[in-house]
Amino acid sequence: MPEPEANPEGPHTVDGVTVTPPGLVRRAVTASGIGNVTEWYDFGVYAYLETTIQVVFLPPGTAGGPVITAALFAASFVARPFGGLFFGPLADRIGRTKTLATTMLLMAVATFGIGLLPTYASIGMAAPLLLLLCRLLQGFSTGGEYAGAMTFVAEYAPDRRRGFLASFLEFGTITGYLLGAGVVTVLQAVLGEDSPELLSWGWRIPFLIALPMGMIGLYLRYRLEETPAFSQLSESSEEQGKQSFRAFFRAAARHGWRPVLVCGGLVIVFNVTNYTLTTVVPTYLTETLGEYGAPTVTTTTSHVLQIILFLVLLAIVPLLGRLSDRVGRKPIILTGCVMLLVLALPAFLLMRTGSIPGVLGGLLLLGITMVCFNATMPSTLPALFSTGVRYGSLAITFNVAVSLFGGTTSVIVEGLIAATGVLVMPAVYLVLAAIVGLVAVRFLREPGSRPLPGSQPAATSDEEARELAAAR
Repeated sequence: MPEPEANPEGPHTVDGVTVTPPGLVRRAVTASGIGNVTEWYDFGVYAYLETTIQVVFLPPGTAGGPVITAALFAASFVARPFGGLFFGPLADRIGRTKTLATTMLLMAVATFGIGLLPTYASIGMAAPLLLLLCRLLQGFSTGGEYAGAMTFVAEYAPDRRRGFLASFLEFGTITGYLLGAGVVTVLQAVLGEDSPELLSWGWRIPFLIALPMGMIGLYLRYRLEETPAFSQLSESSEEQGKQSFRAFFRAAARHGWRPVLVCGGLVIVFNVTNYTLTTVVPTYLTETLGEYGAPTVTTTTSHVLQIILFLVLLAIVPLLGRLSDRVGRKPIILTGCVMLLVLALPAFLLMRTGSIPGVLGGLLLLGITMVCFNATMPSTLPALFSTGVRYGSLAITFNVAVSLFGGTTSVIVEGLIAATGVLVMPAVYLVLAAIVGLVAVRFLREPGSRPLPGSQPAATSDEEARELAAAR
């Protein structure tokens, strides 16, 4: 039977290859990336306002304030596995688009809600409890967000450009963090780092901005069609939209534990590095070093240096994503793990100097290491699982690993430094993460330029589709 006539305006099939027009792929990448911008905007704001949050939400003179505020940050990671457990299997039943629209809305509302909270001076200990509630809602929604965004882009992207296109998710991550950092830095420069204006109302502004950002993302996501891979699966399986959560886990178990363990190991090295740089380092440079008599930098200096770093990384991410389409994902991930193993200690020794060149040098060593993961993980992790269980398997595995080892990084590192007095303890934790990453890479099958498991080959034009079909 001849194939139906191709529709050049939407996804269609040519010689057994899925063709998705470039314009539609770009819209999918943009709609997915806006969620990362919103999520990491919140992280940037929280990390850069951590000392202010400590003053606003905790009793005056609270012992261990930095550890408590770090724990409030980490609290959202308690809820992330539950969000992954709920939204992941749901998306494999009802589709990616509806699920991602829901997570976008919840995430924006939770961040906006923090900006409306009363302070400790107003309602006492109820204030940090309400902050904890908002953080838990953020974590629950984020549990379905990032894994879903990776799945969405991977299922839209053509095989030969998946690394480049998926890297724009992390472009969105860095952009969001930069926006959060930039807004807070400007506020602190205008109002003063510890000014009464910042402590009374200025700190609320960055959180309130999250709602209009979220509404833009919601609009973009509602305009998109379902991914071609999920649509094809739904058409070929009448039970896809009806299976129970128990049936989902049975289906996931049939595919074995290898992809789950590899995914978990890669997520650990990726996120321990990520959260060390984004949540540990800001406090480390401005407070932790000073508590042990080492030189510190001012909050503004720390913020400006990190903004410079992330601007550099912003330019590198898509370049490495494009490179991964040529040389493969494994060589770049392996390079990142080896660099982390070798450079973690020198990076923190440089930051301990307290000089601007030393701090910037240490930040660059960690940042260049991290960008090897940023550029490759969004295209690598979805390729570990087949279409019918991809969103759920990735959401659950990703969020369990992040919750246990990534989001708790600041709490663990602050606690280890407090217990031992060893200021290079963050480097020790990074070295351990690098070893886990090396083991995971050893068992990773190269996913570059290949069809996703359970999906047809994918291309962006009829000509490319015929070329792929002829090469099979």
